[in-house]
Amino acid sequence: MTLWDCVAAAIAEATQRPFRLHAHAPVSGGDINRSQRLEGADGSRYFLKLNDARHTAMFAAEAAGLAALAATHTLRVPRVIAYGAAQGHSYLVLEHLDLHARGDARRLGTQLAALHRCTAERYGFTQDNFIGSTPQPNGWRDDWVTFWCEQRLGHQLNLAQRNGHGGELQRLGARLMQALPAFFEGYTPRPSLLHGDLWGGNHGYLADGTPVIFDPAAHYGDRECDLAMTELFGGYPAGFYTGYRETWPLDAGYARRRELYQLYHILNHAHLVGGGYARQAEGMMQRLLRLHD
Repeated sequence: MTLWDCVAAAIAEATQRPFRLHAHAPVSGGDINRSQRLEGADGSRYFLKLNDARHTAMFAAEAAGLAALAATHTLRVPRVIAYGAAQGHSYLVLEHLDLHARGDARRLGTQLAALHRCTAERYGFTQDNFIGSTPQPNGWRDDWVTFWCEQRLGHQLNLAQRNGHGGELQRLGARLMQALPAFFEGYTPRPSLLHGDLWGGNHGYLADGTPVIFDPAAHYGDRECDLAMTELFGGYPAGFYTGYRETWPLDAGYARRRELYQLYHILNHAHLVGGGYARQAEGMMQRLLRLHD
């Protein structure tokens, strides 16, 4: 059997309907996986993500995150059809959605706030997952500062050390981890269900304006993490922030913590891409430490 035969069989099993692949075409976008639009002989369409077989766990984690988000009935996400490995490849099949760059941004903000109202007793997630292609540990913790220090900032600093980013980056990182409690004085966030990687490229809109989010790195944490990510790499429309804040206003200390949460993603880019991201992270840590001092 070819890869396409295996994917078609997985779709048929998941949908309990015969599926014969009529055509497939590459879809642009994304730099980690290869994407294809699948069309069945009956006119049905699916969205396929492909990688090599060693990334099977990444697709399984993405499927779990999408399922968790969908179960809240707050924000539209692509429905998971099937995932697995075949012929040396890993794959994830999702429902195909015709997405547009513009839509009801205010509704997106309102619905994201509703998602964040879905909480757990502790911080973490039912399984580890990935931020981009970087493993993201999600072991449960009772204390948010501990979770952020050990499983977010500390984890990225350890990866940076392995990649040869020592010296000033590690010195500043150690100081910042010591200073973390000061950023949370008088503030204990609820363990909200987060998208986890909500940059501008991970949302779109249906033709009627309905917001859709995808490519999650889901976990339970501080809702400010999602908001901080939306303000990195270009930001979201003003209506999005209006809708969110009208539904659930942010704590006054968010302005101090925003760059702290953005730092995690810049460190991850240093790990994945290199270039000037490590120096950018150093500058961010210097500013954060000045706030503390």
